[in-house]
Amino acid sequence: VRVSKRLERTIRSGKFTVTLDTDFAGVIRGCAAVLRDADNGTWIVPDMREVYAQWHREGAVHSFETWVNGELVGGLYGVSIGRMFYGESMFARRSDASKIALAALVCFCRAHGIEVIDCQQETAHLASLGARPWPRARFEAHLRAVVDQPRPGPWTYDETLWSYLDAPPAGPAS
Repeated sequence: VRVSKRLERTIRSGKFTVTLDTDFAGVIRGCAAVLRDADNGTWIVPDMREVYAQWHREGAVHSFETWVNGELVGGLYGVSIGRMFYGESMFARRSDASKIALAALVCFCRAHGIEVIDCQQETAHLASLGARPWPRARFEAHLRAVVDQPRPGPWTYDETLWSYLDAPPAGPAS
């Protein structure tokens, strides 16, 4: 991830609070409320929300939430399989809220030996944050190496993880 100096100042300002798996339902509702022109609405229909909620209860789906004064203002959710994280969707009701959630996810992943986050979509927004496409063969080889490894745990977030903002990924931790 590429964090601009402005975004880093915003993160360090303490204006936003980040939590993990505190309000999964709020995050998926926020993501579903984002109307995407190409999709003529949202793909996160009620049946999909329920499936993801069940998977969340089983520990395979996680949400990163961004808060200001107790109000959920942004976040993202995705699927964890082995040492791989697949980002599903993100939303922001305030400037930088989803970027901060993504930066928090990256810090968590670095701390727990997750080297790759699959963004699934190639967008200008994600590219501006450092995402880049991989050739299919490279991606498949990476998957073979990481999906059978144990999932990291515990899935908790605290401010000390911000120390991984500019750090290289750590080796797998349990």
